[in-house]
Amino acid sequence: QVQLVESGGGLVQPGGSLRLSCAGSRFNFSFSRYTMRWYRQAPGKERDVVARIDSVGITNYAEFVKGRFTISRDNAKNTVDLQMNSLKPDDTAVYYCNARAVRTLNEYWGQGTQVIVSS
Repeated sequence: QVQLVESGGGLVQPGGSLRLSCAGSRFNFSFSRYTMRWYRQAPGKERDVVARIDSVGITNYAEFVKGRFTISRDNAKNTVDLQMNSLKPDDTAVYYCNARAVRTLNEYWGQGTQVIVSS
């Protein structure tokens, strides 16, 4: 079973930065054959996709994070990171890592990491 473990969450002041990391293991295929996404879910709200990076490194971002967040992956280390800059209180949420196999569309989730943006 694929395992995804997020880290890097915490409390940060508005305007600050955090870097989230997701480490994967036990993949059925090479890590490079998974599209990776970061989602977030704020209390009482639905889980929304934040950023996506495909198997060849093409990225997409939700409008509400464009220009502030950057997703990247290291296929040699089986990791995907989310650099978050200019954080706002509205960015407060649990952030989840998601892997979806290109071939089978099976997907897997991490347990989430809490990000709190507050002064």
